[in-house]
Amino acid sequence: MESFIRSFDKLRKQKSFKYGLPFLILMVGGSFGLREFTQLRYKFGKKQVIKPEELEEQGIDMKKPGEVTLESEFNKIIALDIDNWENVRGPRPWEKETLPKVT
Repeated sequence: MESFIRSFDKLRKQKSFKYGLPFLILMVGGSFGLREFTQLRYKFGKKQVIKPEELEEQGIDMKKPGEVTLESEFNKIIALDIDNWENVRGPRPWEKETLPKVT
């Protein structure tokens, strides 16, 4: 019993045992802990599929997949007047005033 205590004291004084072992335990234990916490996010996350009928009831019109193409969106961008614009600064959190609507 006494030889076990002496060998444990000798081992306890080594730097690799004193600093390395707690570091390894922290790294390995931390990875298992993080895995458990990240699984909670996916297990209890609110995942709902919204049907187009429900969106229409709320006043949102969804376009059909073939209706929106890259060419049609490009033509909308070409039609924009990018040479005449006004820079309007957004309100800061401490400013309570509302900005006039830009049309």
